[in-house]
Amino acid sequence: MTDRTRARALASESVARGDAVGWFERLYAEAERGDTVVPWVDLAPNPHVVEWLDRERPAPGRALDVGCGLGDTAEDLARRGFEVVAFDVAPTAVEQARRRFPKSRVDYRVADLLALPRELEGAFDLVVECYTLQVLPPEARAHAIAALRRALRPGGTLLVVARGREPEDPPGEMPWPLTRAEVEAIATPELRCVGFDDFLDAEDPPVRRLRAWFFGRRA
Repeated sequence: MTDRTRARALASESVARGDAVGWFERLYAEAERGDTVVPWVDLAPNPHVVEWLDRERPAPGRALDVGCGLGDTAEDLARRGFEVVAFDVAPTAVEQARRRFPKSRVDYRVADLLALPRELEGAFDLVVECYTLQVLPPEARAHAIAALRRALRPGGTLLVVARGREPEDPPGEMPWPLTRAEVEAIATPELRCVGFDDFLDAEDPPVRRLRAWFFGRRA
């Protein structure tokens, strides 16, 4: 299992200062220098997103990869024919993604989900959120969810992947797992939850994952 000690320390310090996302840049910058690791960087597309894409086969359109990290999932979306915008709050992550994929068709940007740029609102047929909500404290999570909803075009699809826990389980340490009810609560009258997978992954030891997808009402 990847060591999360440094990431958790940076997250704790940042959240204590009232900054829910400032620690991401520090973590990526330290990892680039070789001083630590980014626990979720595998240098491969996220397998739970890939599995869903292979199974559901959404029609290519304009896609947004939220918290894109070093770009592997965004590149997989582009390979499948999507026009992809991918953003991360950490400039170091975005710079590395651009260096890793110099001929990419992906539009990599530095942006903050908690302050979603106006030009990204209502712009996407598919929004992919994988492991972002779980690394935000609860007070920031509601703002992030609202931004995810705003990014969708009418009739668009939102995919969410997160660690899972039971309601009676302690919240734990970052990454803070979500309950099924918390994920289902992303739905609104205009954004229906149409599918939900609750499963154990192939890690050692296995980790419970929640994967849900939501369809927006057409205009």
